[in-house]
Amino acid sequence: MKKLLLLTTALTILSGSPAIIAQVQNEGLANLIIAARQKNAALMKQYSWNCRSELSENGTPKDTRIDTVTWGPDGQPQHTLLNDQGNPLPRGFLRRRVAEKEREEMETYLKSLRSFLHQYTLPTAGQVINLISSATIPAPGPDGALQITGASVVVPGDTVALTINAPTRQTRRMTIMTFFKGDEVTVTVTFKTLASGLNYAAYIQVNVPDKNLTLLIQNYDYVNQNN
Repeated sequence: MKKLLLLTTALTILSGSPAIIAQVQNEGLANLIIAARQKNAALMKQYSWNCRSELSENGTPKDTRIDTVTWGPDGQPQHTLLNDQGNPLPRGFLRRRVAEKEREEMETYLKSLRSFLHQYTLPTAGQVINLISSATIPAPGPDGALQITGASVVVPGDTVALTINAPTRQTRRMTIMTFFKGDEVTVTVTFKTLASGLNYAAYIQVNVPDKNLTLLIQNYDYVNQNN
């Protein structure tokens, strides 16, 4: 279904957004993280992969789709549908019309949510700077993990927590708690790193408890198109 594609496009490349070098508080760390993101963004453009998305409402799957993702000539990810399993609309004119109306409203909501959550991918240097300069940053743990926690990063009252590999400055995990149109939204992202060094969002879960919605995204089978 279109509604899944609207939301997943913004979430499948969380670690790949380029940015310019910064001059801010914690400047050294900010520059290293931004440089790592630039390098990863360039490497990401060499790959294609599969993306599985499942949207559930009240714990019941409503739509599941699998896409192959490649990079288009415009530098944006292009999705090619492999499989789409959506719930059929009910029979009967009135019931079907109500279901169509609800589906349209859901697609509109998810499209707006996608645009909103895109801000949390930190696609510009300014957004990276805002997080790093205001974040609580303790010393790295014994496993080399650096915890970066910021508040009111995009909207007042939100929280963003990043777990960074201190030696490589690549992201291991990201959690977001924010508010969209009065609804609380939580996002949890787990990253993996290939032998080539590509860092990618392997598992993403988006919860909107007020609407009983859950979106699960899995990115997998990364293939270097230059090999």
